[in-house]
Amino acid sequence: MKDELLFAKEEDELLFAGDDTPLGNLEEDTVEEKKWKLMIVDDEPSIHDVTKLALSDFLFEDAPLEIISAYSGVEAVELLKQHPDTAVMLLDVVMEHDHAGLDAAQMIREVLHNTMLRIILRTGQPGQAPERKVIINYDINSYKNKTELTSAKLFSTVYTAMRAYRDLKTIESNRQGLERIIQSSSELFSIQSLQVFTEGVLVQLTSLLNLDQDAAYCHGLAATVSDDGFPILAGIGKYNEVVGENGKTVLDKEILEDINQAMSQKKNIFRDDRFVGYFCSSRGVNNLLILSGLKDTNRTDEYLLDLFIRNVSIAQDNIELNMDLEDTQREIVYMLGEAVETRSKETGNHVKRVAEISELLALQYGLDEDEAAIIKLASPLHDLGKIGIPDAILNKPGRHTDEERVIMQTHAELGMQMLRSSKRRVLQAGAIIAGEHHEKWDGSGYPNSTAGEDIHIYGRIAAIADVFDALGSDRCYKKAWPLDKILTLIKEESGKHFDPRLVEILLENLDDILAIINRYVDKTET
Repeated sequence: MKDELLFAKEEDELLFAGDDTPLGNLEEDTVEEKKWKLMIVDDEPSIHDVTKLALSDFLFEDAPLEIISAYSGVEAVELLKQHPDTAVMLLDVVMEHDHAGLDAAQMIREVLHNTMLRIILRTGQPGQAPERKVIINYDINSYKNKTELTSAKLFSTVYTAMRAYRDLKTIESNRQGLERIIQSSSELFSIQSLQVFTEGVLVQLTSLLNLDQDAAYCHGLAATVSDDGFPILAGIGKYNEVVGENGKTVLDKEILEDINQAMSQKKNIFRDDRFVGYFCSSRGVNNLLILSGLKDTNRTDEYLLDLFIRNVSIAQDNIELNMDLEDTQREIVYMLGEAVETRSKETGNHVKRVAEISELLALQYGLDEDEAAIIKLASPLHDLGKIGIPDAILNKPGRHTDEERVIMQTHAELGMQMLRSSKRRVLQAGAIIAGEHHEKWDGSGYPNSTAGEDIHIYGRIAAIADVFDALGSDRCYKKAWPLDKILTLIKEESGKHFDPRLVEILLENLDDILAIINRYVDKTET
């Protein structure tokens, strides 16, 4: 009988328990207690009973077992879908049919793709499943004849399997952590916002320590140091609720003491359950990264965190430098646009209004935020070519003669030529806008009489933004038009001068556009 074959008689022979022997509720779990899952797969209930009794006092890394019972190969596969974190399976071969256990092992590896589970094949009929054939053809981890499994040998077999499962999980966790770090690193160095940067840093820190950032025990924040405290820029866990607040007023006394120590000694602080990282940017901005609720950190973790913080400081310096360059580029573009407007005896606020209106239209048209930002930065250059137009023509108060009009219209081509050689995205976009913002939807514009969607979307957007704002502004050759007259013209020119879709977008967003105009209203000279 199968139960009589389970254990050989040795000095530590297991005495079989009768049905009335209390086995204890081994499957009961508590919320806090960690347990290792072990699945017994056998069609004999007595095998389950004696195995549970033999392993009733089993502990691995101070954690007991949660035992799951399955009575067929099919049931084992279904239960494993519900418990994919099962560490060890004691699997019989002959159950509902002669090779049910082998079929289950194959399903587990090839269909469920569960490679972590340690499968110990137990058989009372070795001839039914020869060890060499099974080892070669099936991805099992151990092969045991039930006649050789005493209580002690069962214990050592399961313990060894648990150790292997733990090591595999550690390797997999490290692999996933490295993968998350690599993915978030590529995103980190493309970030333009320091607030988003700090959020990315927190994600990387949790990856580095193989922590789940959604876990209830892990909490983290990033903050900068100001004269009156520590404004919190980003947070995870409980600190997510205090983003934007002053850390000086919401952090625990012990953490504040660690922060003061980290800043005074200019080094990172490690405690049993928390980490306080300190770094200073090249601009002299002091920054803090704090993780609390940590468990089981070691010297390797501390070394990696120290190294990570040093590199985060370099990354922040690079981002701040990049932001400086962008700010400088934006300022130069505006200055060029304003220089043209000043030479035309017009105000520099026109280019700012056109920039803001162009961005709004671009977003509503469906362009992504990055492209809309490019249009905003480039649109102030739409009239750059006017630098090459003589003052007498540029600032003539009356109507131009035909000859003067031809000269005036060359500013589109001049602007495009001045910018087109640049490899910078903003200036390339500026070349398109300068060259095409006087083209018309019906093909009657200049300099190339381009029509419809053959006109670049940048040029179409800048055209309607420029005309709308110019009509509402005083110029040397005209007074500002009233809004109703401007709107009448815009509607009349839909499908003639302007892209009909952009006319619709402008009218649908008129309140927002008027708010832009009011925000950058021209100053009246006194």
